[in-house]
Amino acid sequence: MKCKHVEQNTSAGGKFIPILLLLMFVLATAGPAAAQKKKKKDDTPPPNPTASMSDEQKIDYTIGQMLAAWQVGDTAGMHKYFTEDVSVVAGTWTPPAMGWTNYLAAYQVQRARMQQVRMERSNTLIRIAPSGNVAWACYQWEFSGMVDGAASAADGQTTLIFEKRGDDWLIIHNHTSLVQASAPTTIAKPAPQAAGATQP
Repeated sequence: MKCKHVEQNTSAGGKFIPILLLLMFVLATAGPAAAQKKKKKDDTPPPNPTASMSDEQKIDYTIGQMLAAWQVGDTAGMHKYFTEDVSVVAGTWTPPAMGWTNYLAAYQVQRARMQQVRMERSNTLIRIAPSGNVAWACYQWEFSGMVDGAASAADGQTTLIFEKRGDDWLIIHNHTSLVQASAPTTIAKPAPQAAGATQP
């Protein structure tokens, strides 16, 4: 009898093992399947932040994103907002840069000399042409940072011309001007006259 009892336990264990194996298979395949679903979800691009904005707001957003990329040296981030045939007039005495490639080369030379860059924009004016496909924006800026290892600051103005391509407003022209800092002038005071002296 004892032997028969052992056979029944083995038989009951035999039923349990396939169920256990099936459960392990389900658990083992559920993990990768869930990961694949999650991966598919992660591949979806985030919603466009400018989708519900007006054209003026889109242009203002574009300027902000371009300047943010400019400050940190993110040329790929900058390139998203410029056309390939952009023209750029710098605030320095240099010829205009024609095309993204030429502007990029000039920017990289300039950026290599700068650290701790900060650019503050103010007084932005945005206008859209009646056609709805061209716009311009003017703004003032204050720059501060380290240039060639020394603290530097400058003020200036920029005018950007945009063209609407699809749903995006892209910069087709950038004209930047530096405002020259002038030293305060002093007015010469006349020398005090001696007592009793007469004026001519």
